[in-house]
Amino acid sequence: MRGQLPVQAPPGISLTSPNALNVHLRPKPGAAVLFDMDTGRVLWQLHALRIRPIASVTKMMTALIVTERLRDDDTALITREALHFHGSEVGVLPRGRRVPVRTLLYGALLPSGNDAAIALADRVAGNDADFAKLMNARARQLGLSCTHYASSYGLQDGNKSCAADMASLARVVMRVPRIANVVRHEHVSLPFPWLKGGRLDLYSTNPLLRFGYRGTIGLKTGSTNAAGICLVAVVHRETHTLGVVLLHSPNIGAQAMQLFNAGFRALRGV
Repeated sequence: MRGQLPVQAPPGISLTSPNALNVHLRPKPGAAVLFDMDTGRVLWQLHALRIRPIASVTKMMTALIVTERLRDDDTALITREALHFHGSEVGVLPRGRRVPVRTLLYGALLPSGNDAAIALADRVAGNDADFAKLMNARARQLGLSCTHYASSYGLQDGNKSCAADMASLARVVMRVPRIANVVRHEHVSLPFPWLKGGRLDLYSTNPLLRFGYRGTIGLKTGSTNAAGICLVAVVHRETHTLGVVLLHSPNIGAQAMQLFNAGFRALRGV
């Protein structure tokens, strides 16, 4: 699979039509897709089947596996291994204590905490390597032929996919209420007895939520040197829900808004 382009788009994503919109992203991202979340129809795409590193966009699949196997009120032990990794993190998880899965899902999906993702992976599979096997098996079940996972958190270059696969996965995860209810938040304050004051404040890395872009309801960012800056985002307005995937974008916020603006204008017939 790796190193080769798939011969077809993943299930639920239609790449058969030429670009329906006249959109020019400058500078160009490595790959991009604008699509209808309800039908899977692609309105605009650039290199949609090109395989690229996806960084912490990985955590969409992490969250899917976790919600399929654990309840919110289950707990996960915070180990030395979970706290060992640098990069994005919750940063205050208490070593040797058990933290609710719900809190860790927020920690993995909003600030993109690697520590939270690893703690969840350990709780499900015993270690991160075996959790990645579950992720790859689920990707195969979903027909994501571009996609390969090496970890739950995405720092390795071995976590790869294409924009079309991530669009298909976005349609799946946003149908999971436990995930959709997390990623819609720009900020949450959660019970957390290990901090003075007893609350943990978490903030989303999604620029559309932070900018207050109208109708934004999720999803996930990612960033490494190899992947560049990546974004999967979903916006709902009136009766339409559109999604955008940007991989290795020079400006995920501006380019996502450019695509969404064009898409909603087209749907209104403007």
